[in-house]
Amino acid sequence: MCHNPRNHASDLLQDTRPRIPLRRAASNQSRRPSRPVMTSPQNQSQPLLAVLWMMGALASFTSMAVAARELTQELSVFQISFMRSAICLSLLMPFAIRLGWQQMKTPHLKTHLCRNVIHFAGQFGWIYSVGVLPLAAVFSLEFSAPLWTAILAAILLKERVTRTRAIAIGLGFAGILVILRPGSEMMQPASFIVIGSAICFAFTYVFTRGLAATESAFKIIFYMNLIQLPIGLVPSIPVWITPSIDMAPFIAILGICGITAHYSVARAMAHADAAVVSPLDFLRLPLIAVIGYLLYQEPWNPYVLLGGAITFSGNLLNIWTEQKAHRKTAMPVLDTTEAARERDT
Repeated sequence: MCHNPRNHASDLLQDTRPRIPLRRAASNQSRRPSRPVMTSPQNQSQPLLAVLWMMGALASFTSMAVAARELTQELSVFQISFMRSAICLSLLMPFAIRLGWQQMKTPHLKTHLCRNVIHFAGQFGWIYSVGVLPLAAVFSLEFSAPLWTAILAAILLKERVTRTRAIAIGLGFAGILVILRPGSEMMQPASFIVIGSAICFAFTYVFTRGLAATESAFKIIFYMNLIQLPIGLVPSIPVWITPSIDMAPFIAILGICGITAHYSVARAMAHADAAVVSPLDFLRLPLIAVIGYLLYQEPWNPYVLLGGAITFSGNLLNIWTEQKAHRKTAMPVLDTTEAARERDT
């Protein structure tokens, strides 16, 4: 569960290129055409590519859930988390070496530490819950993460709670109540562990907002796996089990899809607005419900699907309203930088 890099490897490296000295930049600017190029997000929208990338994201997320379910039958959650971080880090390390120490060092190490300790707790709860709850129930409750993000942003970042955002929060809580239904089989500790995981992910989103102002997406993901590697390793040593050969594909899937899932979402967001991309994310729920039924004979729970739909509708309402407000106030973007031509995180 890594919450989002938006670009491929070369994109992730683009904001680390050496800066042009001030005098040279000024001279270069004087040679540029006096009339700047004006662009707008609508001109850059490519919905078909966004749909294709989201299909890749859906495949990655569902593959992660199935891999985690299989691994929990043999390995501890700490060991699974360690192996996931190890694979992700091995994939990211060549790019980090290419960048060099000067580009990879960070002045925000304490923030990275806080963010990733909380994220590890959320990831731990998610992997544990995938092993004991129906997969559709885990995904439904996980949809509440934006709800908790809105609440935390209002408390910690002093963001204004608009009427639409308040309605979205209310729908989120209503969806959770429909899923849990006091007295039903869903009222068990694992369900609340998933909710706790969603709250942890919400905290990491808030931390990421602050880090993204000065840190590249690549650096945020790299430090996440670097920090979480020993957090998973140390407690897994006393209960370490050498995985069987049958577990090898699932270990690889969990690590690789941990990167491809969020990479695909980020690429989809680069090709279309969130209002276009987000509805596709809801397809995760019926898809994982079908997979749960086919692979594990998990019965369809209409309350889980309905509750997930209610919670997701609140998220969607908030996104659509904010996108509409943004379009009313947005001015054409002055295309004077490479970042304006290649969307970054």
